[in-house]
Amino acid sequence: MKIGIAADHGGFELKEYLKKFLEDEGYAITDYGAYSLNPDDDYPDFVIPLAKAVSEKKMDKGIAICGSGVGAAIAANKIKGIRAALINDHFSAHQGVEDDNMNMLCLGGRVTASSAAEEYTMAFLLAVFSGLARHKRRLKKIADLEK
Repeated sequence: MKIGIAADHGGFELKEYLKKFLEDEGYAITDYGAYSLNPDDDYPDFVIPLAKAVSEKKMDKGIAICGSGVGAAIAANKIKGIRAALINDHFSAHQGVEDDNMNMLCLGGRVTASSAAEEYTMAFLLAVFSGLARHKRRLKKIADLEK
């Protein structure tokens, strides 16, 4: 599985932590930045390229981190085909994939502990879309909006 990861200054430390954690778990990680801690950077500069890569199937899934995770989720969801959510609990991390085919996980670097980030990330990565008719029907309604 190809996973992209991106963060601004608010999520930089957690991004670096998760990148190493995931590489140690055997995942191929592509880092979309930031590549250094710069308090003046802007999350769209990193989250949008990651979201485009996920949308274009260059990455299987994406993880976007900013200070709260809110801005990352807003930016990612502007890209056609992206289903991103700010996750703060285990259930939503896997349910978002199982029911809503979520393809981007958003986390808050200033509010999510590293152990919780590991838990949510693994739940996200290991979950599989159910493909149930009701979920496909709902996703089609969202895809129709993007047209």
